[in-house]
Amino acid sequence: MKILFCGDVVGSAGRKALKEFLSSLKEDLKLDFIIANVENAAHGFGLTPKLFKSLKSYGIDVMTMGNHTWDKKDIIDIFKTENALIRPLNYPEGTVGLGFNIYPLSDGRKIAVAQLLGQVFMRDVNDPFQAIEQITQKYTLGKDYNALIIDIHGEATSEKVAMGFFLDGKASLVAGTHTHIPTADAMILPKGTGYMTDIGMCGDYYSIIGMQVETAMPRFINKLKKNRLQPAEKEGTLCAVYLETDDETGLCKIIRPIRLGAHLIKAL
Repeated sequence: MKILFCGDVVGSAGRKALKEFLSSLKEDLKLDFIIANVENAAHGFGLTPKLFKSLKSYGIDVMTMGNHTWDKKDIIDIFKTENALIRPLNYPEGTVGLGFNIYPLSDGRKIAVAQLLGQVFMRDVNDPFQAIEQITQKYTLGKDYNALIIDIHGEATSEKVAMGFFLDGKASLVAGTHTHIPTADAMILPKGTGYMTDIGMCGDYYSIIGMQVETAMPRFINKLKKNRLQPAEKEGTLCAVYLETDDETGLCKIIRPIRLGAHLIKAL
């Protein structure tokens, strides 16, 4: 199976980058499935129903969220009716929406997607390791689905690496989101799981992790937080990770980062 996972989509620059590059990537790479983290798609904070529909029209099969899941309250209605939007699995029991789901492809193959929210330097949530272990004890990679993609949305690199090794051999890919900076550690772990600490963002990299320098810089210089952060909305870059899996075992055969657009060195 050939899968593309796009990092955090930040504001209009990120959305434009997806619109510009996704169609050609799908054709050139012969992609079977496209995932994107979209929790910053609506002007940097959350997702709206209108943007959900717009992004879906670009060819995205499943969208994941994160710590900004509930920033736009009307997104709750989408969670009630759509299975193509995934929120963190380790939210409290009874939370609206799905944290894990299995998606059938037209050829009969199945791909599962789950998202986990890290605990280190993040909001208080349930243990992500226990949450995903309940899934891997119930379902088996290569038997119940042909691929399992994990979005670990977290601040601490150590927690993400720990999750990678915790799921090694049980998932096709464990990929990090949230920090908006692509890491250089795309690899296949010893038991066959693809791993990357952070995919990076789809957005304007002439910024401070997607926010205008003018609005973000004062928070570091004089601790002022009076000005609301504003997303940088000039030239965007698409950052993603490309994965090829073995349909029988579900394990990773090829993993590589993709970077297309302005500012960052191209990778394809």
